Amino acid sequence: MTQAITAGSAPPVPRTGRYRWLIVALLFAATTVNYIDRTMLGLLAPVLGDEMRWSENDYGNIVMAFQAAYALGFLLMGWLIDRFGPKIGYSIAIAIWTIGHVAHGFAGSIASFMAARVVLGVGEAGHFPAVVRASSEWFPQKERAFAIGWVNSATTIGVILTAPTIWLFMVWAGFDWRQTFIYTGAFGAILLILWLWLYSNPREGGKVSDAELAWIEHDPPEQVQRLGWSKIVTKREAWAFAVAKFLIDPVWYLMLFWLPKYFASTYDVDLKVVLLPMIIMYLLSDVGSIAGGWLSSKLIQRGRTPNFARKLTMVIAGCFVLPLLFVTGLDNMWLAIVLIGLALAGHQAFSSTILSIPPDMFPKRAVGSVIGLGGFMGGVGGMIMAKSTGLVLDATNGNYTIIFAVCTTVYFLAVLALHLLSPRLTPVTVEIEGTPA
Repeated sequence: MTQAITAGSAPPVPRTGRYRWLIVALLFAATTVNYIDRTMLGLLAPVLGDEMRWSENDYGNIVMAFQAAYALGFLLMGWLIDRFGPKIGYSIAIAIWTIGHVAHGFAGSIASFMAARVVLGVGEAGHFPAVVRASSEWFPQKERAFAIGWVNSATTIGVILTAPTIWLFMVWAGFDWRQTFIYTGAFGAILLILWLWLYSNPREGGKVSDAELAWIEHDPPEQVQRLGWSKIVTKREAWAFAVAKFLIDPVWYLMLFWLPKYFASTYDVDLKVVLLPMIIMYLLSDVGSIAGGWLSSKLIQRGRTPNFARKLTMVIAGCFVLPLLFVTGLDNMWLAIVLIGLALAGHQAFSSTILSIPPDMFPKRAVGSVIGLGGFMGGVGGMIMAKSTGLVLDATNGNYTIIFAVCTTVYFLAVLALHLLSPRLTPVTVEIEGTPA
């Protein structure tokens, strides 16, 4: 027979308790560590390149090794987190990426650096499936996007803190780059201990009051407990999320990997040395991440449907990316910084909102796999963007106009694809034969 997961009206349960926000703080710290570990090689690349005599192609191969492992790792880690839950699944992910991070300190060849990046990429791919799965366990639909928005904002905090972290270890403490990779592995080890100590299902930890638990669980109960991969890949709702991620994630990868080159070539500014432009742009993106999650959640709290709240927020977020069209014509670097910062804010608002959609449509024990599918597609899109960006820049003498123009359109295409594949963001319908899928 056919059984649907329906979103009925929630009973009037008062919002109370604060323990769930400790989980947000823990996920915020985890995101910061994740992005410090991810970004460190990029900032140390000039030092490593000189010492190891890397060519541009050598470094490109190392970057591509991470991106490929990261994309494929989403499929594995999404399944792992759904299979064992976020406590065990994310613990495995943290351990893997910390080993990969420390392994950089022992690398001595292109192949060994690529191997370290592969291990790092596989482990770090477990981060966002765990974040969204944990958020679906700890927050009702009305608050979930706001919580994810706060966690998502830590991605830029991690990027900003990477340079000071390197300075602290290499300049203040006097370590070389190998020791810096090894000793900063302590961040991951501490994170793993905190995660195992503090995280649990709301019902299992014994740390949540009955009133807060009632608020966390006041959404209508799920009729389907778990979906396997064979079911997920047949659902239009899963591909609605995955196609949208394929379109928008490459913009974030572009900004992470190419913004330093853009400022160096256009304004003769090294963002690894002159940190203020980077801080301004990424703090604006933090505001966007939190604001996007807040707006989506507030609209639902005021009685709007999740479909209306999520899609309207994403359209507004896409509009904030449009100023990117005017950046390449600017001689004033600070105005360019503001416009790029607005675009980053729009991206992060869009990102925090779209990450809240899989729990709207899928049962909790399928959320990690759906996020994994979307992350895989976003990684594939990122690899395509990296290759095509290089080709366009070679063909146009380093002109970013076409690239930035493409970036402004993909958000609206993503909303269109999401709407065509899931017009109402309704929960999935599952054919049940005997036992749940």
